[in-house]
Order: sequence, then C-alpha cells, then structure tokens
Amino acid sequence: MPSHLSADHPAAQPPGRGSVEALISQTRRLKGDVDAVRRDAHGDGSDPQERWQRALCDLALHQLTDLDTHLGQLRDGPPPVPPAAEAAHIAPAVPSAPRRDSLLSRVGSAEWNLLTDEASWSGELYQILGRDPATPALTLDELPSLVLDEDRAKLTAMVTDCLVDAKPIDGEFRIVRPDDAVRTVHMMGEPVLDTDGSTASMWAVLRDVSELRRNQKVVSETRDSLQRHQHRAQTEHRLAVELQEAVLPPWRGSLRLPQQGPGTLDLAAHHLPSSTGALIGGDWYDALELPDGRTLLSVGDLTGHGVAVASGMATLLGAVRGMAMAGTGPGQLMSWLNQLLDATVQPALGSALCCRYHPETRTLTWAQAAHPAPLLFRNGTGRRLHAPNGVLLGATSRASYQQAEETLEPGDLLLLHTDGLVPGRRSAQTVEHLLDLAPRLGEAGTAQDCVRMVVEEYGEADRENDACVLVAKVM
Repeated sequence: MPSHLSADHPAAQPPGRGSVEALISQTRRLKGDVDAVRRDAHGDGSDPQERWQRALCDLALHQLTDLDTHLGQLRDGPPPVPPAAEAAHIAPAVPSAPRRDSLLSRVGSAEWNLLTDEASWSGELYQILGRDPATPALTLDELPSLVLDEDRAKLTAMVTDCLVDAKPIDGEFRIVRPDDAVRTVHMMGEPVLDTDGSTASMWAVLRDVSELRRNQKVVSETRDSLQRHQHRAQTEHRLAVELQEAVLPPWRGSLRLPQQGPGTLDLAAHHLPSSTGALIGGDWYDALELPDGRTLLSVGDLTGHGVAVASGMATLLGAVRGMAMAGTGPGQLMSWLNQLLDATVQPALGSALCCRYHPETRTLTWAQAAHPAPLLFRNGTGRRLHAPNGVLLGATSRASYQQAEETLEPGDLLLLHTDGLVPGRRSAQTVEHLLDLAPRLGEAGTAQDCVRMVVEEYGEADRENDACVLVAKVM
C-alpha cells in the first residue's frame, strides 16, 4: 500500500462484497451475450464485415475477461506474500489476487523507494517481465534495460515527470523478455510524498496489454478493410448503374415500330431493380427497327451481379443489335451469341429471347435460350407460346437453336419478361400469375398501360434480383 494512504483512509476500505459479486455476475452475463454474438458471426473469413464483427467481439471479450479478473481481485482481497518477496523481507507493493490462471499474470505492481534505493515487485510483475522471482527487483535506473531502444526515452520522461514534478504516470512501452518475446506494458502510477512534501517513493501498476493492442490492431485493420471494401463496392455499383443506363434503350414510355404502315407495334418496357438497389444484374430489354422494316424485340439475363456482369450484358446486347441489323435470323443469332459468350475470358451463363416481327404479315419469328417464352394475350385470355429448343447461353459451345413462328392479329398483346418479375416465384408460377392478368390486360388501352399495370402489381414487392418486362401490342 502506498505510504500516503492510511488504513482508515476511504480508498483503503474494500467495497461491499455483495456489490462486487453483483458486478461480477453482470460482467459474466455480458460476456455470455458477446460470445453468443461472436458465434453468430460465422463465415469463411472472406467478408470484411464478418471479420470486423468478430474482431470487435474478441476485443470486447478480452476486456470483459480482464474486468472479471480485476473484480475478483477486489473481492478476494490481498494475496499471500510471494515466496521471493518473503525471502527478501519485502511486502508486495500493491495487493493482487492469487494467480488462478494466466489472465492474472497480465497485471502486476511495483514500488521504488527513493530513500533506500530498494524496489519491490509483485509476483505477477515478475511473470510479465519474464524474470526469475528469486532475483532482485530492478531499480528505476535498471528498468530501462528491459525496454526497447525506441521506447526508452518515453519511459525516462514518464518517470522523470513523476519524480520531479509529481505528475501521475500513464503510458505504455515495450519490453523484451529473456526469451526475446516483445510485450507491450501499460504503466500507471504516482509519487508517494513524504511528510515534507518531497517524493519518497514511486508506486505503479503495470499491465500486459499485448493481446489487447493486437486485438485493437485487428479491429483497426478490419475496419479499414471494410471501409475500402465499401468504397470499392459503392464505386462498382455506380459504374454498373451508369453502364446499365447507357446500354438500355434510351426511349421511355411508349414507342411505335415501324413508325408507319400496317401492323405497327405499340411498345412499352420497364426495368425493375432489386429491392435493395445494391445488386445490379445483367437483365436487358430492347426494341429496334431493322433496315428491312421489321422489328427486333429481345430480352435477356446474364447471371451474376456487378460491373463485370453489366459489361457482359452490354456486349451481348450490342452483338444482338449488330447481328439483327445484318439480317441474321433469331435461331442463327442465338447460336452465334452462344459462341460469343463461350469465348469470353470469364465464363458466364445467360438466357435470352429474340423475336423478329414482320409487320406486313404480322408474323413473329423467335428463338430462345433457356428463357421464359413470350405470353400471348388475345380476347381477354392468355397463353404461353410453345418454345423451340434452346439451351442456356454459354452452357455448351456446339448448341443449336431452333426457331418458331406465330401469326398475330390486330389487338394481340405480347409480354416478354426476365426471371424474377414476380418475386419469390419460379418461372412456371410467374407465368401463371401473369396469365391471370389477362382480363385486365385486355381492357388496357395501350402497351404503356399494360406495363404500368404489371409494375403496380409486382413492382413494390421485395425483389432479390432485378427484372425486365416488355409489352408489344399489335395495332
């Protein structure tokens, strides 16, 4: 006990045992809650968010464990005199609990008597510094010999300020143990004044905070990693959105193709993003007037999310437009599209539907690659067109794609869509839901009214992935 504290001083009186026990119980309950959170933060370690959460839990558990230990010391009172101290007739400078596990070795105490040049250390301090308890405690002049060269000036300044200016000590330095292990020690202390106000001795509590600092470093590094990850994700998301907006058709609202003549198509389309807006996929829709007066309609979906997928979607859509403008039929177009996707550097899979509409004969020629077939609505009823053979794009390099034809009538309505239009439903269930809209779609005046109806029906639901819908009404 420091000499300036008497036995009847308030700070020397132990707190009520019941209150300490209550604090210990609360601490242990909190440790259990934090440990449960840590166990829930499972994963393979690749997610910076998970690594950050686990690191924070580790840090909190470490500090709560130390708090539990210190409360136990407070409850149990002073320990027996260490053998080394008893042999030297020196009492421990600051009370500490008996060592029950390695955690207690993290906190030790010392007192340096300036009048006799004697030093007394607790047994825990010997363990922290890795020294033999049978050897004499180091004096203040000898203590810097344990400290790393770059930290000696810091320790000297703290001790000098304490002894000369009576300033409390509160700082850290690194020591090198005899086994060459480097440990970080936090030192807190104050001068002990004699009756004339001069400094008679200095006492301190030293704590091994090596694991705490390592945990804090992990937390800091994972937080920085998370921030970099979030910044990169935000940048990629912005690029994906900009790329998607640049590639999808510039027209909004309704469009008529061809612009003149019989059999004109009244067109409208809409892209529905995912509910979070964070997942930018490879869904597209397109309508284009071809040089021979026919109209190209296409929808598709490249698997995955992000900039790479949006870029791949842009490549596929550009290829579809180019081949269609050159007069390539839907079946051959799908075959070449499959070869293009198969030859890309990064393997990818996609589904697509391509239609070529002849306005003079109202003939629809189409092909598909594992994509939902067009839905045809006529006179208040709807049906799914029978799909020609076609496998997923990128699944095999030698795939062939057949074509199908359908003759349309004035007033007919075609609905093309990508998977996920009806959230939480499989493709067959999505078709059933859309076909149930037949009476209402039959009453709609324009293609835009039909798209608005579909969006109002399904656009507000939770959607894991984005989707597209394209409606063509024969005028």
